[in-house]
Amino acid sequence: MTPKKAGGARTQSAPEKRTKKEAEGFRISEMDQYLFGQGTHYEIYKKLGAHTAVCNGKTGVSFAVWAPHAAKVSVIGEFNGWNGENHEMRRLEPLGIYELFVPEASVGMMYKYQITTQSGDVLDKADPYGYQAELRPGKASIVADIDHFHWSDGVWMKKRSRTDLNKKPMAIYEMHPGSWKKHWWFSEELDNDGFYNYRELAHALVDYVEEAGYTHVEMMGLAEHPFDGSWGYQVTQYFAPTARYGTPEDFQYFVNYLHRHNIGIIMDWVPAHFPRDAHGLADFDGSHLYEYDDPRKGEHPDWGTKIFDYGKPQVKNFLISNALFWVEKYHIDGLRVDAVASMLYLDYGKQDGQWVPNQYGGNENLEAIEFFKHLNSCLLGRNPGAVMIAEESTAWPKVTGAPEDGGLGFSMKWNMGWMHDFLEYMKLDPYFRKNDHYGMTFAMSYHYSEKYILSLSHDEVVHLKCSMINKMPGEMNEKFANLRAAYGFMFGHPGKKLLFMGQEFGQLREWSEKRELDWGLLEDDRHRQLFDYFKELLALYRRYPCMYELDYDPAGFEWVSNQDADRSIYTFIRHGEGRRHHLLFVCSFTPVERKGYQVGVPKRKEYTLVLNSDEARFGGSGAEKPQVYQAARKECDGQPYSFSYDLPPYGIAVFRF
Repeated sequence: MTPKKAGGARTQSAPEKRTKKEAEGFRISEMDQYLFGQGTHYEIYKKLGAHTAVCNGKTGVSFAVWAPHAAKVSVIGEFNGWNGENHEMRRLEPLGIYELFVPEASVGMMYKYQITTQSGDVLDKADPYGYQAELRPGKASIVADIDHFHWSDGVWMKKRSRTDLNKKPMAIYEMHPGSWKKHWWFSEELDNDGFYNYRELAHALVDYVEEAGYTHVEMMGLAEHPFDGSWGYQVTQYFAPTARYGTPEDFQYFVNYLHRHNIGIIMDWVPAHFPRDAHGLADFDGSHLYEYDDPRKGEHPDWGTKIFDYGKPQVKNFLISNALFWVEKYHIDGLRVDAVASMLYLDYGKQDGQWVPNQYGGNENLEAIEFFKHLNSCLLGRNPGAVMIAEESTAWPKVTGAPEDGGLGFSMKWNMGWMHDFLEYMKLDPYFRKNDHYGMTFAMSYHYSEKYILSLSHDEVVHLKCSMINKMPGEMNEKFANLRAAYGFMFGHPGKKLLFMGQEFGQLREWSEKRELDWGLLEDDRHRQLFDYFKELLALYRRYPCMYELDYDPAGFEWVSNQDADRSIYTFIRHGEGRRHHLLFVCSFTPVERKGYQVGVPKRKEYTLVLNSDEARFGGSGAEKPQVYQAARKECDGQPYSFSYDLPPYGIAVFRF
């Protein structure tokens, strides 16, 4: 029997010296342990977890798990009848990694780690580094080999490495794969899922996204999670694509297929917290291994979840290697990091007495700050062209600033402030919009402090917040006109774009993960016309570089008129690099027609109408309008020239010059 230390941790005599042949079946070297202990083993997922190996001429699987406070660890699975007495693992010091080669195991077999704690409790845990998971409600890991997929997206990957997305169009389609579309045989009553497989989803999604004109897809709920209702934000197996939609190879096919069709993939990634599920990371080896010890730091009272210990090197290594894993092994183009604010603030969602100040008495989580700097420097340094996107809901400074300049190092940040102001304005009765006129202009006062994405995400169309179309005031025709105006303003405003699935065609019901989108709405003229208008916006956005190449440069945007509160009209110009090409936007947010509306312009040029939201094909009145307007020397809006335009109700007009 192995003796125990007074404090409960196991001791172990010097490990027996292995022959070279014996060592073939084992994967953990002294250097691996050193780097893992330092938090800098960026490919630790190749060593921990389950991997095919050869030992003494036998092919099998090497298992390895970090469980330093365990009294005993065994690997159990289909290969041993789930009997914890058959395959007790060897402990390596000094970190408490357990490893074992099992010749009876092979790819496709389910397994878990059976951990006996210091108090004698027996825990069955999924593999934190497992590449594949059993479909819920099953909780096992599955031995997988992800190294033999034939990738054919080399052109995309090479192009990505040379691309600066700051100067490229980025229109993101946020989607939840389980509720985007379901098979015809789906039935809530019969309790079947109707999920598309990753391969089926790849073909259907590419067809739709190519038709619409998006550049990227952002995927919710990709890492394995036990509860559908969490939407994938309570992860139990961070290295496993969810089994709901197929195998790891199916997911590789999905990514490869999208890349072959020039569509980027961004993954929702959740390093902020993890659930308490017994088979997951919580209390992993009978101790608070992955979470902070003190519940005032280690628990979210509002969410009922655990908080990662960002000060522990091995935990930071787990998260950083996981981020790298998705980008480098699965060719993911970027990560949208969920709930960043909850990581940065020690008192996030907590009352007095529920949190602990930092060493200086403040509410900043200094360990999380350093984690972000390390994470972003490493991932973006190793993967040029990839992006790290922060969902950060406060005014934390320099989220997209360089770490060496005190920033967190993210590539981009969701503009939650713009989203809130924009939606509050659009929900107003048009008569009262004049009282909130500057809600639509305020974002430009801080826009250049970060590299922003304008996001209308899933969070805005759930929990009785209404779908986007039903946020709009008025009768149904007026709602559609309002939404056309809203989207036109959004696409003209500086910043990359993100819209949640269904809102591009006017989904009427709030989103639910339990059902697919109401695709039948596209048979209705008004919904199809809205979709056609949205496609035209996306085409305009991608066609004209002035719409994106100076998103984060003050030279790319100019207000012409942001003071016309009484008429709720905004006029602005988007400029291209070198001011070689320009688009003029005129946006009206009342149901009043403005005959002969005088538009101030900077040059005595011809102004060509390239988008008119009032066209019949978009659901507008279809009133005929000239295509070209000649500016005359007549001062207006502080500009030396102007021309007149018949601005329709809720009209969006875009002119090229």
